[in-house]
Amino acid sequence: MTAEEFVRDYYEALRRGEPLYPYFAERPETWKAAITAEYEGYDAVAEALREQTRVTEDWTVESRGLSVVERDDDARFTDRVRLGWARTDDGERIEYDTRWSGVLEPVGDEGEWAFVQLHVSAPHEG
Repeated sequence: MTAEEFVRDYYEALRRGEPLYPYFAERPETWKAAITAEYEGYDAVAEALREQTRVTEDWTVESRGLSVVERDDDARFTDRVRLGWARTDDGERIEYDTRWSGVLEPVGDEGEWAFVQLHVSAPHEG
């Protein structure tokens, strides 16, 4: 799987409500920034993603400019993504135009990729 295919697969897993933590490298330096929070270390990232899956549903993930640069020992990507979800407690729909960037590294012997850094942000209004 190429790094671009990996990122697109992550988007699909998010849409389907599947577990997302397997997409991250199991290392202390793994890092994820979401729209309103930041997580350092694989354990913190995995727990945050488990909670996200528990309290959200009906995801919209519309890529609007994915760019991936793949090298032998890493890959970097950027994207503009229309992102939306519903909260499971009250059904409220939340939507953002977001910016994504990240670093992936190969893991294992089969050419698989994993996020070591993922940053999702939304521009401030005003």
